[in-house]
Amino acid sequence: MTELKHTALHSEHAALGASFTDFGGWDMPLRYGSELAEHRAVREAAGLFDLSHMGEVWVSGPDAATFLNTALVGNLAIVAIGKAKYSLIVNEAGGIIDDLIVYRIADERYLVVPNAGNAPTVVAELTARAAGSDVEVIDASADTSLIAVQGPVSEAILLDMVREEDRQAVTDLPYYAWVAVKSGDIDVLLARTGYTGEDGFELYVPNDRAAEIWQLALSHGEARGLIAAGLAARDSLRLEAGMPLYGNELGLDTTPFEAGLGPVVSFKKEENFVGRAALEAAKEAGAKRVLVGLRGAGRRAGRGGYAVHAGGAQIGEITSGQPSPTLGYPVAIAYVDPRFADIGTPVEVDLRGKLEPFEVVALPFYKRNTQ
Repeated sequence: MTELKHTALHSEHAALGASFTDFGGWDMPLRYGSELAEHRAVREAAGLFDLSHMGEVWVSGPDAATFLNTALVGNLAIVAIGKAKYSLIVNEAGGIIDDLIVYRIADERYLVVPNAGNAPTVVAELTARAAGSDVEVIDASADTSLIAVQGPVSEAILLDMVREEDRQAVTDLPYYAWVAVKSGDIDVLLARTGYTGEDGFELYVPNDRAAEIWQLALSHGEARGLIAAGLAARDSLRLEAGMPLYGNELGLDTTPFEAGLGPVVSFKKEENFVGRAALEAAKEAGAKRVLVGLRGAGRRAGRGGYAVHAGGAQIGEITSGQPSPTLGYPVAIAYVDPRFADIGTPVEVDLRGKLEPFEVVALPFYKRNTQ
């Protein structure tokens, strides 16, 4: 049996009484106490997450932009320095290997952030696809920690954590952008990104400074309602926000068009990226299933793998589902036959042998108040 990997913050989680779970080969905190309390903290104040299981891959060199345009489906060459872009890496058949975020650090330098369990695969794919290009692919995942502060008071917490001269940069930082700041003497790559549907920040730091940043966030955030939050809350938050999870909504058997990620694919760029021909054909043919949101009429929730029915026949399957802590009713994401994908379409979910009424609704289920 393979031993689970630990992040640099594992002892911090243990000290807080975390319950751990295997996530992508990592021993990660599932919850510290009440996952409902952790969920609500992020919606109402702030939550502190350890995301150090995620990958960090540096792509550098004169061909960096052109290379990423051939390796990924998006147009990374047009991303400005200081900005980030959500993208996908697919195989030749157009199946999704992973979804990831790409930060442009300099003209010839990018940071690619894949999901935890997929990081080794993404590194191998990028390395193989880099053959013949003047580019260097370096996997820095084992040396880098990633900490997230998510929630409506996250900016206020970050302003307390950074140097006086960096505070304006934090306030001015737009969504899907990054800036280099210092917290004390600790160099931080600070990104305004997240996976919760709330305003928030992700902090990339060296492993040997991660515990200091974690403790700084706790100390500065405690008075503002921040608490540590685990993977259970992260999952319910991202579900409410309609964000896909690899292994649930995304996989090698999924194309971007089925997953509602067609706009992520750039056919305008000139590069013949891996999977381009297959995705062009898939777009032309039209998706045979599409991803939709479902709202339950009762109290019982649909879960991943539950069948969706309409007109006396199965027309799809739930990929993620649970009661929404914020909204107070069951929500689910499902792949269904496109004929039943219109908003307002009544469907039924097989809840362990009993068909219960659900309705197709728009994603995301939850949108934060930006006023």
